Amino acid sequence: MAGRLIDLDPELAYQHALAASRRGGRIGAVREAVGMTAYAAGRYDDALREFRTFRRITGSSIHLPHMADCERGLGRPEKALELTASEERNMLDAAGKVELAIVASGARADLRDYQGAVEELEIPQLDINRAFSFSPRLFEAYADALAAAGRADEAAKWYRQIGVAESALGVGEFEEPDIIDFGEDDESDDAYVGSDDDEDESEDESEAAVVPSAGTLDAGTPYASSGADEVGSDEGEGPAHEESGLAEDEIGVTERASGTEAGVEDADSEEPNFEGSGSEDAAGSDEGERDADA
Repeated sequence: MAGRLIDLDPELAYQHALAASRRGGRIGAVREAVGMTAYAAGRYDDALREFRTFRRITGSSIHLPHMADCERGLGRPEKALELTASEERNMLDAAGKVELAIVASGARADLRDYQGAVEELEIPQLDINRAFSFSPRLFEAYADALAAAGRADEAAKWYRQIGVAESALGVGEFEEPDIIDFGEDDESDDAYVGSDDDEDESEDESEAAVVPSAGTLDAGTPYASSGADEVGSDEGEGPAHEESGLAEDEIGVTERASGTEAGVEDADSEEPNFEGSGSEDAAGSDEGERDADA
């Protein structure tokens, strides 16, 4: 995380590196990360301490230019020159020696020794006819030192040479931009969406199946149903409820109708019984009267 943030937010990157040092403070790479993030954040005192610890743990002097520049940042150019003149400089590679010479030139300029600043940069790596990864930076530092020393004509030549070196190396303004191709995502989306003919065929095969609408699929959730599908499901349920409701009404009406007809039939069947019982009683009473008369 510290490596990702060092160019965007050096202070936050430094805090992340500090958190890592609390768990792995005896690991050289961790102390190196703390030193680099502190250096990027302008915390030169902390950075110098971490670089010294890194050197003690690993025995490497690759951060000697950073240590010397921290001394400059702390307002101690003499200390910076002591580090640049130490025997440890012989342990550096070509790029490290260039960085150390640039720091030494800056320290000379801090002391207003502009001619000395020019001389610090006149090293074997300063070749106007050859370009290395460190050449544009070295050419710029040398041109600045010449301009500060009052040698404007020579400075102009080296300023022009910066562009030549960048063009040869393909860096700086000549660096090719990063090209991001979004075509694969579009093709994958098209492949997934399919055609309307496929959708029609699916609907013909099974009218009851809910088929997602290709045009309304959400890219973030490719398997989510669309709003049209949900409406279709509600419409599919609607007629079923209506038919069941009509069936219940029809059943109720039938029952009520059958009950009414049954009641009528029972009443009709009972009336003869009542009439019959009444006639029998009437007949009985007539016979009684005849017996009385006799």
